[in-house]
Amino acid sequence: QVQLVESGGGLVQPGESLRLSCTASGIVFSAVMAWYRQAPGKERELVASITKSGSIKYGDSMKGRFAISRVNARPEIYLQMNSLKPEDTAVYYCNAVSSYGNYWGQGTQVTVSS
Repeated sequence: QVQLVESGGGLVQPGESLRLSCTASGIVFSAVMAWYRQAPGKERELVASITKSGSIKYGDSMKGRFAISRVNARPEIYLQMNSLKPEDTAVYYCNAVSSYGNYWGQGTQVTVSS
């Protein structure tokens, strides 16, 4: 059984940083893993993805403030978010895609507000 468990969300002020973590179990280490986010009233959008070899893709406007990284042994991925803005407020989801399927975590809320 595949499980993706996110952690690290919370309430921060504009300009602050957060680091999200996603731990996967029951999944092959070769899966492509990613972070998505969904703000209220908006579609889910790609934040960043990373392959087992470390190839990274960022969503539009994400590069520069956000950085994704990965530990293959578990596997586990991280999202370092810097200089957060109110428009970054969303539920952030961990995603993993392998030849066996497309899997999602339950999401973690990130709120950026003064």
